[in-house]
Amino acid sequence: MITTVAPKTFTPAEFAAFGLEQVAYLRPVQMPDGMHAIGVFAADGRPLATAPSTELAQALVRQNDLEPALVH
Repeated sequence: MITTVAPKTFTPAEFAAFGLEQVAYLRPVQMPDGMHAIGVFAADGRPLATAPSTELAQALVRQNDLEPALVH
């Protein structure tokens, strides 16, 4: 007999906190001076840092025991 379990429904607050301690998102950003950089964001969208390249942003994230996820 196969039983199925309905997926958990997250509240908006739970969804915003999902992955907060494991993942940091990276995406291209434009700085106020017009230069391009890679923004590092917490899972809840909070900006954490910027780096001049994807490689440096990934290293920064991993040094803080998080896993980087690229967002386009």
